[in-house]
Amino acid sequence: MTDLATVAAEASTCTACKLASTRTQVVFGVGDPAADLMFVGEGPGEQEDVRGEPFVGRAGGLLTQLIEGIGLTRSDVYIANVVKCRPPGNRDPQPDEIAACSPWLDRQLEIVRPKVIVTLGNFATKLLLDTKDGITKLRGQVFPYERAGVVARLIPTLHPSAVLRGGGQRLAETRADFVVVKRRLMSGDDR
Repeated sequence: MTDLATVAAEASTCTACKLASTRTQVVFGVGDPAADLMFVGEGPGEQEDVRGEPFVGRAGGLLTQLIEGIGLTRSDVYIANVVKCRPPGNRDPQPDEIAACSPWLDRQLEIVRPKVIVTLGNFATKLLLDTKDGITKLRGQVFPYERAGVVARLIPTLHPSAVLRGGGQRLAETRADFVVVKRRLMSGDDR
């Protein structure tokens, strides 16, 4: 089986959509290639585009704190995004960009084979669950999930940047969601 480093190298030269012409670099993903827990965000922002790693700004700092709050570190989990290149002005990825990038996410899922997937924010949640329901309705719930031959549980939560903007109530909700994540990981129920 191909490893993540090989797939990341392939992705680094991707020109399948127009985002290739505006990126600094592809932001593929980071973490444990055999993690039980995988986070999926929307796409890289400006700082991520420069550094080549997802969730490295203020939102990334909060994500790190939340991960540590359930007894793990960033190196224990795998962190990726729906699209691997920064949309200009941090706009939402467009349908053709998502379609062009989805094989990369599928390959990440196939290799990591997580037991639990946490979607960060409205965009990733709606896409991965194929729903029109918003994050405030879905957050903290556990959904069966199957994609790319991987059977897992998917738990939506707020995007860390939304938590930073939303204050104490949003932080409390997100911490509660992470307790659900921890319980699911500890349950021994692989799927």
